[in-house]
Amino acid sequence: MAVELKGLSDNARKTSISELNGRLIDSIALAMAVKQAHWNLRGPGFIGVHELLDTVHENLRKHVDTMAERVQVLDGAAVGTAERVSSGSTLSEYPTDLTKVEDHLRALCERYRAHGEKLRAAIDATDEAGDADTADLLTAVSRTVDKDLWFMSSNLA
Repeated sequence: MAVELKGLSDNARKTSISELNGRLIDSIALAMAVKQAHWNLRGPGFIGVHELLDTVHENLRKHVDTMAERVQVLDGAAVGTAERVSSGSTLSEYPTDLTKVEDHLRALCERYRAHGEKLRAAIDATDEAGDADTADLLTAVSRTVDKDLWFMSSNLA
């Protein structure tokens, strides 16, 4: 049985489901990129960055769950299969030939900047549609993404 949310228009619900699924797909793709870097980086600063990427990945994982659960609350279907992530992510494909710590950090920071930009657009879209709760959820995700970007970029010369 669907949850009936009073005060939320059908347009707001549909907009939020669409925005959440888009950011969910990108977050899953980004989490996979973080693990690709985590497994393959080498060089100066290795252990600190290796451990940082564990935290960064965990932050994404938590937000993925929160976004997927909000889609369910809105009576939608959360989309996170490997096939949908592969075909639907708006982030550029993560290179698999990187090994240097700085190269991985630069590649991750580039994707984090793009992800943050899309999150801010989704915040605006859901707020304008009338779903302040989803906008608030996405704002929390955005804050964490920005902070993790800062932590990663602070390791670059």
